[in-house]
Amino acid sequence: MPATSTPGDQNGRYNRPDASMSLLTTVMEHSLDDGYAEAAKAKGSAGPYRLPGTSKGRLMLALGLGLAATVVTVGAVNTHEAAPALAKERDALIHRVNDATKAADRLQHQVEEDRDKVAAAQQQALQTGDGGLAELAAQTGTAAMTGPGIKLVIEDASGTGAGGNVSDPRNAEGFRNSGRLKDHDLQYVVNGLWQAGAEGISVNGQRLTALSAIRAAGDAILVDNRPLVPPYTVLAIGNGPQLAAGFQDNQGGRYLKIIQDSYGIKYALSVQKNLTLPAALGVTLRWAQPVVPTPTASASASASASASPGASASPSPTSTRTGVATP
Repeated sequence: MPATSTPGDQNGRYNRPDASMSLLTTVMEHSLDDGYAEAAKAKGSAGPYRLPGTSKGRLMLALGLGLAATVVTVGAVNTHEAAPALAKERDALIHRVNDATKAADRLQHQVEEDRDKVAAAQQQALQTGDGGLAELAAQTGTAAMTGPGIKLVIEDASGTGAGGNVSDPRNAEGFRNSGRLKDHDLQYVVNGLWQAGAEGISVNGQRLTALSAIRAAGDAILVDNRPLVPPYTVLAIGNGPQLAAGFQDNQGGRYLKIIQDSYGIKYALSVQKNLTLPAALGVTLRWAQPVVPTPTASASASASASASPGASASPSPTSTRTGVATP
């Protein structure tokens, strides 16, 4: 603020009107520190960017810019040249995968044909040979079975069923409130059919044996690792009327009725005069027969018994035949 004359000045000098406020005057006039002011002044005189002034500096700058441009150009050229090679490698890999998939499909088809031939030869041998073995193969599931029985068709609910005042058997197994049939539900149904006297059971064309497993993969039901698609058709061979009545009265039938009332799962049970169950795939029937001792062996056993008074000769084993299905 400029100084103005004051009439009451005793020394004949001019005093500032704000002379009594020296601290505020200093802050207002010197808001920027002197060091900062000098640095800003030096920077303004030098300029924000400064090019090298000597020939050597300019030469080094030109070489650096040229090197950077060369690196960028070489990288772009290499990328452009590598693109067709990568595309060719990708196409070749896709062709290899497709060829391997086709080869695997051909081998799978050949395995299925050989399996059918083996099953046909085994069936022919069982039918022309001992009739007991043919019946045993049908009972164990390694051969087809024909006879009367019942047909049970189970379908998922169209929506989530609303449960009533019925005891919910799914709570013990941790089921969600869903109208889809679960693997445990199908297990209860199949066990109920076995309990009712079924001689053979198939689910959607998959024959059940003593080695069969009913499991789940997500929401899909697997029978012997083969996924099933609803509706689920369960065929059971046996005395049709008795089998239907026994199933509806046992635990399996009551369980199916409860999940129908609670979740809206639909099922239809009918007695059939003639049903055919296919043979199980990947299962082989093996049977064992005890060896009958020869006369020489019997004589040796008698001699040993007479030589040892304390020993007793074991009786000759009865000729029996046992069948078991093995994978």
